[in-house]
Amino acid sequence: MMIIGFDPGRDKCGLAVMNQHKEILFRSVVNSSRAIALIQDLIAKYSPKLLVMGNQTTSKQWKAELKDNINLSIVLVDEKNSSVEARERYWLFNPPQGLGRLIPLGLRVPPEPIDDIVAVILIERYWHQQQ
Repeated sequence: MMIIGFDPGRDKCGLAVMNQHKEILFRSVVNSSRAIALIQDLIAKYSPKLLVMGNQTTSKQWKAELKDNINLSIVLVDEKNSSVEARERYWLFNPPQGLGRLIPLGLRVPPEPIDDIVAVILIERYWHQQQ
């Protein structure tokens, strides 16, 4: 079963697609103005069963807009502390090089947006709830 993860935001959004084997097939951070078009493209490419979305900040506004533009079930997931978790997970996807390895994990700051990793975490939280 394919699932789209969506971390909505005012300026940028994180998107991810994972399959039932928990393999990440797609992840990206996009400008908010492009999010719905990209979600439509991901639906066409992967035929997901649902979209999992964070329940904070702008979720109500985004959920209403998504319902008008996509034909997919939308499930809200608690996104509390997901950004903190994503900041730590970033370094698993992008291991520090050189002297960066000497900096303690808690002091490292990802040099790029991590909204896509938050989207992955939201999918994982959904699956965890289903067990």
